[in-house]
Amino acid sequence: MSGITIKSASDIEKMDEAGRIVEETLNLLAKSAEIGMTTQQLDDIAASYIESRGAEASFLNYNGYPRSICTSVNEQVVHGIPGKYRLRDGDILSLDVGAYKNGFHGDAARTVLIGSVSEEIQALVRVTKACFFEAIRFAKPGYRVSDIAKAIQAHAEKHGYGVVRDLVGHGIGRQMHEDPEVPNFWDYTRFGHGARLAAGMTIAIEPMINMGTARVHQLDDGWTVVTADGKPSAHYENTVLITEGEPRLLTLHGEDEGA
Repeated sequence: MSGITIKSASDIEKMDEAGRIVEETLNLLAKSAEIGMTTQQLDDIAASYIESRGAEASFLNYNGYPRSICTSVNEQVVHGIPGKYRLRDGDILSLDVGAYKNGFHGDAARTVLIGSVSEEIQALVRVTKACFFEAIRFAKPGYRVSDIAKAIQAHAEKHGYGVVRDLVGHGIGRQMHEDPEVPNFWDYTRFGHGARLAAGMTIAIEPMINMGTARVHQLDDGWTVVTADGKPSAHYENTVLITEGEPRLLTLHGEDEGA
């Protein structure tokens, strides 16, 4: 983490461009993902598109991460590494994309449905997305990060879902991860009251919601995080600009095609 930064108008313009590239990449992946396709093929599509837009994949080689995007299937929460896995009917696939251009990052995630997905799992994906939109009601000056976190937690737990504690959202800008941390739950003993939001801050709000337990663990590959009980997990994220009025979503300019 590198401290909370307030972005200038020029910074925001550059972040908006990076965010659009992320959004376009996610929409392309959502249209491309189908039964029988490997997650590596999706990574190839993303890498090619990001490069074609004059940007770099933020995740590639980040702390040694070996691919351009993250592809997390079913019980995988986040940081799934693209590879030989072939998508199956009934899977849910969380796609996490970052793009870096003109010195700034954009970051967003969507969970997409593959083939015929059970209503129970579709509900998890819908609620996870709704958690984000509950949260941004508080993404305004004067509120605190804790208000965002508590809104996500309340909405998820109202539906009986587990809210991941081991991973959090974050500030974003010149660095992929900046201050403040943006949890999806709140614990005053761990976080205090949380940073107060101010116009010009840019944060990645990213509910990670599990159908069952909130507990997770990391696989031996050193990256992939899975639910402790093997039940599905969903992920939804946007890069958010705090303004004097309503928040601006720098990675969602139209309706997303992810769910």
